Amino acid sequence: MKVRQLVAPCPSTRSACAYGVLALALAQPLWAADATSANALELDQVNIDGKAVEATTTEKSKVSYQATRASVATRSEAPLVEVPQSVNVVTNRVIEDRAPQSLDEAINAVSGVKQGNTLGGTQDAIQKRGFGTNRDNSIMRDGMQSVQARNFTPTTERIEVLKGPASMLYGIQDPGGVINVVTKKPQLQWAHSVSGWGTSFGGGGTQIDSTGPLGDSGLAYRMIIDDQHYDYWRNFGDIDQTVVAPSLAWYGEDTSVSVAYEHMEYSVPFDRGTQMNPLTGKVLDIPRTRRLDEAFNVTTGRSDALNLRVEQRLNDDWKLNVGYGYSRNYYNDYQSRFVSANYTTGQVTRRGDATRDAKHFAHTATVNALGDLNWGGIRHEVLVGVDYMKNERTLGDLIRNVNDTSFNYYNPVYGQVPVPSRVSAANSDQTDKLNTHALFIQDSIHLDERWILQAGLRYDAFDELTGKGRPFIVGADVKESKVVPRVGLVYMIQPDWSVYGSYTESFRPNTSIATPIGDLPPEEGKSYEIGSKFQNDRVTATVAVFNIIKKNVQTSETCGTETCTRVSGKVRSRGLEVDVTGELDEFWSLTGSYAFTDTEVLEDPILKGQPIDGVSKHTAALYLTRDFGRIGIGELRAGAGGRYMSRWGVNNGSAGSANIEYYLPSAKVADAFVSYKMTFDKRDLTLQLNLKNIFDEHYYVSASGSGSPAIVIGEPRQLIGKATLAF
Repeated sequence: MKVRQLVAPCPSTRSACAYGVLALALAQPLWAADATSANALELDQVNIDGKAVEATTTEKSKVSYQATRASVATRSEAPLVEVPQSVNVVTNRVIEDRAPQSLDEAINAVSGVKQGNTLGGTQDAIQKRGFGTNRDNSIMRDGMQSVQARNFTPTTERIEVLKGPASMLYGIQDPGGVINVVTKKPQLQWAHSVSGWGTSFGGGGTQIDSTGPLGDSGLAYRMIIDDQHYDYWRNFGDIDQTVVAPSLAWYGEDTSVSVAYEHMEYSVPFDRGTQMNPLTGKVLDIPRTRRLDEAFNVTTGRSDALNLRVEQRLNDDWKLNVGYGYSRNYYNDYQSRFVSANYTTGQVTRRGDATRDAKHFAHTATVNALGDLNWGGIRHEVLVGVDYMKNERTLGDLIRNVNDTSFNYYNPVYGQVPVPSRVSAANSDQTDKLNTHALFIQDSIHLDERWILQAGLRYDAFDELTGKGRPFIVGADVKESKVVPRVGLVYMIQPDWSVYGSYTESFRPNTSIATPIGDLPPEEGKSYEIGSKFQNDRVTATVAVFNIIKKNVQTSETCGTETCTRVSGKVRSRGLEVDVTGELDEFWSLTGSYAFTDTEVLEDPILKGQPIDGVSKHTAALYLTRDFGRIGIGELRAGAGGRYMSRWGVNNGSAGSANIEYYLPSAKVADAFVSYKMTFDKRDLTLQLNLKNIFDEHYYVSASGSGSPAIVIGEPRQLIGKATLAF
């Protein structure tokens, strides 16, 4: 069932909208406008009345696996080789070739990232260097905070991954890093495409993408409409998703303005996967297609994103950036929740749960000034600005039915339990309200031709209120401020080869929407990183070694008959990462990575010595693509590769109980594609086949819960066929 009601881009309260508009004059954009070289990897020049303006999309991203710049790294114009922190970019060419269907699939060839707890497949969740989960503030769209459940949409142009603490740049964060989804922008050249695709699971989708100039004054538009309806790969369920995304941009000589809106309606299975069997220490011995829930396990929702940004060149040295971002997600879900089981007979205890009228929105208003200055013969790239964010999540009716034992996972019979309907007043109206105000400054000092010193400081004042229940019970009410530093040093061995070292910090309040926790101290992270980067006209490569310490990590334990919340001292993640992307020659392209990630709880009376859940110590990926050139009436392109992850543990964290660490086996997953592009009367027809999980590997990707954790299963072999007509 699909939700049809449209949502206004601002909440109904006028004060919230007015405050967001007012903050435009006080805050700095996280995005650094795409219409300038600050955002672009490689930018084309377009002439309008003799004035050169830079295109809003990156032509190199469309044709190459290599990226040379990413705005997420510094919010400035620095090339990646000059950035003292690990940054990876998944270009549009990689996305087109690999045809991913989710955010974690799109970036799974990047070192040090892995799927986290996706809340039954309904939320984006990415672990970076061992840290991260759903709704952790680490995912952005065009540099603005995003609360959308599904951020990899048909509007995605490329994806930037900044690893390590990023609080100096973006505020409240885990220390693992941030992910910036860069969307497709209006172009000043006419370009239109119509595409359709189908999957061996059943069903498929269609898309229309049209862009071009409106007149000859520098105004351009883009309209993307995408509709997807396909079958879920397990024994029941389907995925519906509709996206409508109009955008406008005006590119003047010294001024650029853009406004983009995206509306999505979606209906996806709420599927927590299979379960661990504590008697064997392995997942249940049942077919991987067999679900343990019911057909009503579905999340339906709608999301909206609005981004407004303005860039003004003040003079030869200074640019002013202004931005406002709004992101909203509304959803309802039902689920038959696995509670426990008799692992000998297969009889399952399940509970009918539901969440009604769940709303999550974020306003971000930002302003900055970027200066490229020469003081005393030394070049300074100065960034100074202020940020504001209002991030609120409320869950309406929380429904909790009584337990039911009619289901058996060896001999399942579905449809014997009713749709959940009993409202729990004590659990309803779960609320999380976060407000932040920040001031920051950063300077990249080019000490000479080889040495670059980058230093930054951010002051963040935040307040967060959480709680639940009817009547409402406050779980935490925190008001604090924090100063976060960032410092890095780069040595340019050659113009295309550098070594660097950096120190960065992160922080985030300790709050809980479901359990009263009082005023726990905030989580704080510190990271040291050293590395080397190489970047020429074809290849970008990075080697990084890092050590991250995070303290005041929230966990729970049993206190008599109650569950108490406390902080667990310190946890550590350290490791080595290698990434290589680009072109080996005019025929061969590659993207490859390796990560060694070692995690451990350093200080805790119960969990000391345990690893962090869900983290593979070793991961690797390698994909090669060959351009065969013209064969017959068209051009042939094909590629293949695979990824590996070593075994990983779950169930670490149920403190105060008989804790057993389960391990999921290692996995090797191979993919391949072939595409054939033909030209007919200035129209390009591209036919493409993608074969995913070629050898039908039975593997697992993430987990949630403790005791008998729920385990998410990787998708089986799938064939996707796509046809695109561009003109």
